Amino acid sequence: MAAPLASKAGSAGTNSKPPFPELDFRSGARVEELNKLIQEFTKHDQRDLQPSSAAEIQHTRLLFLSFAGMVQKLDQKLPVANEYLLLSGGVREGVVDIDLDELNVYARGTDYDMDFTLLVPALKLHDRNQPVTLDMRHSALCHSWLSLRLFDEGTISKWKDCCTIVDHINGATNYFFSPTKVADWFYDSISIVLSEIQKKPQRGMPKVEKVEKNGTIISIILGVGSSRMLYDIVPVVSFKGWPAVAQSWLMENHFWDGKITEEEVISGFYLVPACSYKGKKDNEWRLSFARSEVQLKKCISSSLMQAYQACKAIIIKLLSRPKAISPYHLRSMMLWACDRLPANYLSQEDYAAHFLLGLIDDLQHCLVNKMCPNYFIPQCNMLEHLSEETVMLHARKLSSVRSDPAEHLRTAIEHVKAANRLTLELQRRGSTTSIPSPQSDGGDTNQPDDRLAKKLQQLVTENPGKSISVFINPDDVTRPHFRIDDKFF
Repeated sequence: MAAPLASKAGSAGTNSKPPFPELDFRSGARVEELNKLIQEFTKHDQRDLQPSSAAEIQHTRLLFLSFAGMVQKLDQKLPVANEYLLLSGGVREGVVDIDLDELNVYARGTDYDMDFTLLVPALKLHDRNQPVTLDMRHSALCHSWLSLRLFDEGTISKWKDCCTIVDHINGATNYFFSPTKVADWFYDSISIVLSEIQKKPQRGMPKVEKVEKNGTIISIILGVGSSRMLYDIVPVVSFKGWPAVAQSWLMENHFWDGKITEEEVISGFYLVPACSYKGKKDNEWRLSFARSEVQLKKCISSSLMQAYQACKAIIIKLLSRPKAISPYHLRSMMLWACDRLPANYLSQEDYAAHFLLGLIDDLQHCLVNKMCPNYFIPQCNMLEHLSEETVMLHARKLSSVRSDPAEHLRTAIEHVKAANRLTLELQRRGSTTSIPSPQSDGGDTNQPDDRLAKKLQQLVTENPGKSISVFINPDDVTRPHFRIDDKFF
């Protein structure tokens, strides 16, 4: 009796149907299809640039950094030989934790082709080896006032007009660095520089399409050749070291342990011009760990990053009104997930669909519980100020995504494809205009800029996936010093 049974089993195994495709329990979507849609989104979102467009981008980056050096020459306020952190992606993409409700809406394809964020240190504290203690007595968690008592008399004298003044009972006067006044000063200064450049246009210089002040950041759209670049300029205070308020975070285990050194992670932080929900806008700055986040991204798998980018594209459109959730919240959730889940699970190349669904679930969970801890300062709840009505509204919207993720992915793909078509059409039209390319014959006056553009292009080519920190001497803005530093974030 055993033999026939074995024979039947073998026969059944030969003629059995293939395994049932893996499905998402909630939506019924095929995981394989979701993976393919995420791959398609990634392909269109990270479109390959033509060689001429890539050169134009490098050329514009370099010239824009030179503009920042020219601002320093106006009144010598900015630190000499300043270091600027250039991040790929604009503020609206969540590259820094700044409120989006004061920003004008710009659309890729319609308004710009590529977007960047430039952090410009107005002040630097780079000589401290101990944890940095900030004046957080008047602020919510993750925020601080900044007294100029930390600086020398020369610095105080230069920046007095950008401070709020508080007189104490003992007669002492304290100058608090004002993010709103600093932003006003920087907007006026950048406007003067761009105006001077436009008065004496030179062949190969970018065309200024738009200059706008959005709250405490300055948004500039530059056109060069057939490309348009959006730069969100953020005046910041730069610190070397690590804030004391985040010191306990270093004591915990993290996903990046053993992959990058602690020295790389805690090399510095910033204060960005953003206040808390009930904070005083004229005085309050927000702690930013953008430099650390650039390092941490090196430890995140490509499949998780693809899922994050796709999820971000969905929520930017879906959760735009009222403005309560930003891509930075999603980024924080992703970092927490990296700490929570095994590294070998997160490194699976064909798990992008699982990661996308998990990020949506995480975001919905955070909304329902009105709890999203800051990754570096977990005691700071970034959703604490939201009303119950707002969080439930967004949670319901996310529920619709979770019920049909494939359809929302297709919509995101169509949006990015439409933006690319607009870009190509505008580039085609622009190719017949008089705006020159950095490779065009512009005479001897352009040769220094061309050489620098080629140098930057060479560095980018030889160091794929890494950013270039640029140190500019305000006395000679045509001779920046390059440093291979971090991967763009």
